[in-house]
Parts: sequence; C-alpha cells; structure tokens
Amino acid sequence: MDLATPISNLKGVGSRRETVLNDHGISTIHDLLYYFPRRHLDRSTISPIRNFTKGDVVTLIGKVETFGEKFTRRGKLFQVTASDETGLLTLTWFNGVRYIKNLFKIGDKLAIHGKVDYYGGFTITHPEFDKLEKDDDPVSTGKVIPLYPLTQELKSSGLDQRILRNMVSEALSLNIEISELFSNDILKTNGLIPLKKALHDIHFSVGIGELNQAIKRLKFDEHFFLQLLMALRKQSLQRSGTSPLSNIGPYFKLISESLEFELTEAQKKVIKEIHSDLKNSISMNRLLQGDVGSGKTIVSILVSALAVGNSAQVAIMAPTEILATQHYHSFKTELERANIPCTLLLGNMKKSERIPILDGLENGKIPVVIGTHALIQDDVIFKNLGLVIVDEQHRFGVNQRAKLIEKGINPHFLAMTATPIPRTLSITYHGDMDLSIIDEMPANRIPVVTKVVEPARLGKVYKFIKEEVAAGRQCMVIYPLVEESEKSDLAAAVDAHQELDEKFFPDLCVGLVHGRMKADEKDDMMEKFSKNEINILVSTTVVEVGVDIPNATVMVVEHAERFGLTQLHQLRGRVGRGAEKSYCVLVKRNVTEPSRTRLSIMEETNDGFIIADEDLKLRGPGEFFGIKQSGFFKYKIANMITDGPILRDARKVAFELVENDPNLKNKVNKMIRETFIREYADRLEGISLS
Repeated sequence: MDLATPISNLKGVGSRRETVLNDHGISTIHDLLYYFPRRHLDRSTISPIRNFTKGDVVTLIGKVETFGEKFTRRGKLFQVTASDETGLLTLTWFNGVRYIKNLFKIGDKLAIHGKVDYYGGFTITHPEFDKLEKDDDPVSTGKVIPLYPLTQELKSSGLDQRILRNMVSEALSLNIEISELFSNDILKTNGLIPLKKALHDIHFSVGIGELNQAIKRLKFDEHFFLQLLMALRKQSLQRSGTSPLSNIGPYFKLISESLEFELTEAQKKVIKEIHSDLKNSISMNRLLQGDVGSGKTIVSILVSALAVGNSAQVAIMAPTEILATQHYHSFKTELERANIPCTLLLGNMKKSERIPILDGLENGKIPVVIGTHALIQDDVIFKNLGLVIVDEQHRFGVNQRAKLIEKGINPHFLAMTATPIPRTLSITYHGDMDLSIIDEMPANRIPVVTKVVEPARLGKVYKFIKEEVAAGRQCMVIYPLVEESEKSDLAAAVDAHQELDEKFFPDLCVGLVHGRMKADEKDDMMEKFSKNEINILVSTTVVEVGVDIPNATVMVVEHAERFGLTQLHQLRGRVGRGAEKSYCVLVKRNVTEPSRTRLSIMEETNDGFIIADEDLKLRGPGEFFGIKQSGFFKYKIANMITDGPILRDARKVAFELVENDPNLKNKVNKMIRETFIREYADRLEGISLS
C-alpha cells in the first residue's frame, strides 16, 4: 500500500461511506491524512466554569442540562444550559435557530469554545461546539483530541469523530512510506520536523508542543508550494527578452513640466522604479498599488509618455467602459500637451468607428490606446506594442491579461490597483511581481468625513443634500447589487430613484445608472452628471471605480452592511476629489456583529492600508478582491494573516531553490517537483519545467 491506496481498503469503509468521503475530497490514504482536524482539545486548554471572567475566550467540556426556544423583543432565540462539575453556562443562538434546535439531547457531552459574557450568569453567544464521544474527555485521558470538520452528509453516512479517528489511526498504522520533501539543511535551518512525523502528530500528538511543531511544518509546506509557483512564474517572465525603453524622450518632460500640480515624493519614487525596469532587456512585471486618489493615473500617463518616447505603443486595459472612458479623457488631456495621439476602443463601437482605430494601431500612427476587453479581440494588431498597463487587474483573468501581452513581443507589463493590498496577501497572490506603492496622498486631498446612520436619520441627510446642491455641489446615492439577489436589488434601486425624484427632491434633477442599462445610456447619464446637469445620481456599484467627479461632495450608501470594507472604501473614494469638504453617509438597516465592525472601521479611518488589513482579517484572502479565488489558495491549514514569519521563510526557500535549480531537475528536488506538478497542474501556463 502507498499514499495513493483507495480508502475503501480501510476497515468500515463500504460503498456508501466511500461515495460520501469521495464527495468531500477524500479518495485515498493521502487525502485522509491531509484531512486535518479543525480544532484540538487539550487538557491544558480546558477551563472550568467557576474560573471564567467576562471577556475570556475559553474552551470547556460541558453536559447539556436543558434546551429550548425563547421569544424576546428581538425575536426568536435558542438557549442551551450546560454544566461541568463547577457551575452552569448558558449558550445562546439568535441566528439559525431552526437548524440548531434539532442538534441537542439531554446529557450530550459538548466541547464548547467561545467568548464569555455575563448576564445574571455566564453565557456564550453563538459558540463553536462539537459533540464528544464517551472516550473523548482529555481531562481524564490526558490526550490531545483531534476534532474533525463533519458535514451533515458525513454524519448521515454514520461517520462520527470516533470512527474518523479510527480510520486515520488505521491509515497511519499501515507504515506507508511518506517521502520527505526537503533536505536536512532546509529542515534544520527552518526548524521543521520531518513530514512523516508532522502527519502523525497533527492527528495524534501527546502534547501541545508536538502539535504546534506539526502545524508549523504543514503550514510551511502549503506556503512553500504557492511561493514556488510565484518564483517559477517570475523566472519564466525573466527568460523573456524585450526591447529596453531606456530613453527619457521628449514627451515625458513636456508633460511633467506642464502639470498644474506638484508630483508627490511617492509618485516620483514610483516613476523612477518603473523607468529602471523599462531600461532593462527583461520584461517589466510590476504592480503599482495606491489608495483611491493617490495619483496612479498621472503616473501611468507619464510612464506611457516614456514608452512613446522610445517609439513603442502603449495599451491600457480597464475592466469597465466607464473606467476606460474616464482614463481616456485623463490621458487625452495630458498627452495633448505633447501632441501624442491617443484613442478609445470599446466593444460597442460601430464598424465605421472601429476600422480607422484598428488601422492606426497596425500602422503605428496611434501610439496610445485605452480600452476594455475589446483590446484582446483577434483583429486588434499592434505595430510595436512595448508597454501594457492593466487597471484593477484582479478583475481580469490570467488568460485575458496574457492575450493582451501576446499582441507584442514580450512587452513590459504594469498592473495597477486602487485596492491597498496587505503585505502577506501581496507576496502570496502577487508574489511573481515587483511592487511599487504610492503611500502618500496629494497635499490638497481633504479626508472624507464618514458617518454611519440609522434609516430614521435619512430626513436630516436629505436636508443636508439639498443644502449641498444649493451651494452648487452634487451627490450620489449607492445601492448594492449582489449576484444572488440581482433582480430584487435592481428593482430596489429603480424604486428608490423614483421615490427620491418624486417625493424628496422634486425640484432637483435625479439621475439613475445601473449595469443593465445600454452602454450609450450609461455614458450619456455619466456625461450629464460630470457636466452638473444632474444634481443627484442614484446608482448601483457600477460607479465603484472610475467615476471622477470633483464636484461630488456627498455619497449616501444604502444597505451599507451588505458591502465589504474594501468595496466601501472604493465607493467612498468617488467623493472628496475636489477642493470642497466631502461626506460619506453609510445607512445601516440589517446589522450583524461583523457588519457593525466593518462600519465602525469606516468611521474611524480613511487609510486604505489599515482598511485592507482589517478586510483581510474579516473576509479572508479568497474573497478579499470581491471575487472568488477558488483553487488559487490551496490552503488547508495555513493562514496568511497570522503566518507572517512562516510565509517569509517558505518564500525564501522557494525562491532560492528556483534560483539554484530552475527546472527542479536535481535529484534532491524530485519529490518537490512531483508534488508541485500534482498540486498545481492547473496553474502551470507559461511555466517550463523541461
């Protein structure tokens, strides 16, 4: 037997259990050993109820004494009274009552984990809990007990904690060969235990020290393989020679010296970093990161002028037509100072508009083009594409970015994002790219005042909006648009527009824009808003990026609790871009504890990097960008938020290994190569290991 042995070879795994386990990704002995416990119970971590203090985060073992539903002014709740030998504890659930109430019987033994509060007695709200078997009491046994994630489907097939532990124990007793991945030097330098011992101790350790060593080793492995992917991607890019863009050229100076404002030191630093890359014969692969309003656009314009000064063409791709159009107007204004032609290419253009643009790109007469996905169509041909700039790059797939890059001969690549990215996420998700950060706001940028309000205060908010409009300024009202409830959300936004227009602001011009409108309708509405022909714009999140209206001073975000922190920050960045003091009003309606936390953070800070860190903690890396990153973070046990030192060590080992063995051909790296190809087979485009 080996790690590839099917789990059907284990005792007690019949066809029904095998099917359910397979559905949960457990098909082989390997899968079973890597089905890690979600928590462990250890004698040293269990607290008696009598020792509780309000605010403690505790783990305890208790017996169910009573349970039942209650009705309060807040609605229905469910409570369990649990006991140990030292006292009583109340467990309370406000959400999921219908599901929770069927899970308990009198006498059930529970492992309970949560934060202690005190209301006439000790209580924990929405605790984590596991039902324990008779032999699962670490207080009496002295063992560290693994607690596995068990879905309803697993339970319904007869699998409980005890049976799962027995399966793992049997698998480990088979003495299957588990090959070590790393050399002794790497293990020793990084303080890692052997893989075989780690896989044993993560399931069955005799103490918490052993368990922590196992966790450290298995976290290191997960971080290592993702960093190995980053290192190989970076290496493959560096193999690609390109034409250096070394000359400053005449255009950069013309534009930079005619600016009506002084560049910040951060912008100057970033331009130097980018130009240093452009001068090389190795293609630039750089991420430009800067908060909303930090001045990334002018940096990209000046960098484009550098490229054009070297007879290269520049393509700028944006995720939406609104953002592409916004960039086009910004580029056109500045490039005209140097008589550099630029054009806009969108998917909805008529053939008569499109053909001259395609001709100009192919013969080189158009040096700069801004567009959407339309840029990657087969009929778009460049004479000499030397620089590709992608804005809000996380909104594009790898293949889309690659298709644009392929229209040149290894052109330099610059990605931009207004989403400040925490360092751990940056070196994980963007670890193959060099990083430039604009960490300074323009001197004239006034922080936006943010307030969270109840719906009852909207009357005062609308009065304030009237005052701002009377002073010549404009306002936005934003409604969520969530995929799962898109139709109802859209209807709510349309209804709100009608109510605001007819009931609250009958004397003002109230516009409406949303994603289901035709492109020319949206553009027309945004054009009117930019010209101050519309006083108040009701919109879905289509305005999240790209709309730059310096005259807009008030943003009202409806159902603010439904937005992520980063998204709220992006929205807020649409106001406060002019000289006047600006305001962001967050209207909360159905508030949960996590959303209350998010909204309070928005009130406390305008710093995008602080917000990004908090957003990552609250939402996790998979949804940080507002999109699912399924399959990218192959983490079962690692945590980039808390694993900073382990992540950095793993990155160092991965990058050094690729530097010394670019194709992973050395005999000592055989197991690393095999494991990497197996785990990341779907991510190897552009990477050569031959």
